[in-house]
Amino acid sequence: MLTLVAFIVALGLLIAVHEYGHYRMAVACGVKVLRFSVGFGKTVLRWQPRRQRPGQNTEFVIGAFPLGGYVKMLDEREGPVDPAERHLAFYNNPLRSRAAIVAAGPAANLLLAVLLYAIVNWVGIEQPRAVLASPVAGSLAQQAGLQGGELVRAAGWTGDALEPVRSFEQLRWLLTRGALEGRDLQLELSAPGRAEGSATRSVVLALSRLQGQDADARLFRNVGILGPWTQPLVGEVMAGSPAQRAGLQAGDVVLRFNDTPVVDGQQLRELIRNSVRDGRPLSGVWRVERAGRPLTLEVLPELRQEGAQAFGRIGAYIGAPPAFVTVSQGPVDGLWSGVVRTSEVAVLTLRMIGRMLIGEASLKNLSGPLTIADYAGKSASLGLTQYLVFLALISVSLGVLNLLPLPVLDGGHLMYYLWEGVTGKSVSDAWMERLQRTGVAVLVLMMSIALFNDVTRLFG
Repeated sequence: MLTLVAFIVALGLLIAVHEYGHYRMAVACGVKVLRFSVGFGKTVLRWQPRRQRPGQNTEFVIGAFPLGGYVKMLDEREGPVDPAERHLAFYNNPLRSRAAIVAAGPAANLLLAVLLYAIVNWVGIEQPRAVLASPVAGSLAQQAGLQGGELVRAAGWTGDALEPVRSFEQLRWLLTRGALEGRDLQLELSAPGRAEGSATRSVVLALSRLQGQDADARLFRNVGILGPWTQPLVGEVMAGSPAQRAGLQAGDVVLRFNDTPVVDGQQLRELIRNSVRDGRPLSGVWRVERAGRPLTLEVLPELRQEGAQAFGRIGAYIGAPPAFVTVSQGPVDGLWSGVVRTSEVAVLTLRMIGRMLIGEASLKNLSGPLTIADYAGKSASLGLTQYLVFLALISVSLGVLNLLPLPVLDGGHLMYYLWEGVTGKSVSDAWMERLQRTGVAVLVLMMSIALFNDVTRLFG
């Protein structure tokens, strides 16, 4: 239920803001708006404000299905217009006014993202400290000399000035950008167990060697930084699981795995995962501490399959919650950070779309309504600030996607106006129809791929 409510609220809000951008700009340009609708299908709510701008008599509508919206303006191309109101018709307005009305929808989404990011920055958000877990074997992080437990104090692209890193989420964002943009990242680290003011060392993660892989779990495994440092603690143990059969209990601190000292939860998860040989699980001797007493237990994981890869699982949560820090900013810094994050996400989105078009990135990166709904529910369950971050991310995506030069989108209409501005002639009706059909076909194809990816991710 939470997932459904969070999804409907997100979709309704983002669509309403998008259409409100079109509406407000149309009113400002002197175009008569006949209807402002959020949603399609049967009308759930309908009203007309008593006080409206001169020349306006807009009907506001909420439809039963919040999967879109529209702003219907007075337009001679869609029906007869009273000669006395011809100056209020959309197509009779100057080119710059029509372009501004079309661009105002995506712009409203981008401005909403700035505001949402700024609110999160002002209120503050609980995020894990930027203390690194043990790197994945053979990964870039291990090759760079990381061992786990280091505190990341600052980071930046090689050749640029380093900036303070306040949380693991900030670091993860830099890793994502670096991997997708092919840029190496320099980290300034405090050694494990040392105070934050102690001596530091620098390492460089050669993210450019990843050649812009897909932004998924595999990318971060290749980078080698999967999460923040956590104590190697056994959490909830599932009934009938290998962990329960071995005698493990919640609260056990794992000290050794066979002959390997265990330093954190990430390392222990990797050891369990790799407890497989020739398609069979391998038993391991665990040295644990329980209520101050050392114990030795033999744990045999169960075999799981993920595609062609086999790995081990024991049916218990591994790792204590990481240490958290509250990240907040003042009014000006918080607003500016919102602008910066919105622009970064927008640019990254455009680059990913471009790379998918030329075949450098997989179409698996496309997400549809099922994935969005799933993330909406998960973010809402984590609290208001996480949900606001989710809304900001989707709002940026909606704004950017609507600016793509597809005929059925706002960006397509802006291309028509660009042609009109250059040639002095509008696009003919015949060409308009052909382009619209092409745009619909491309959009349907993209939605089909996104829906297939959703089903594969959630149920595959």
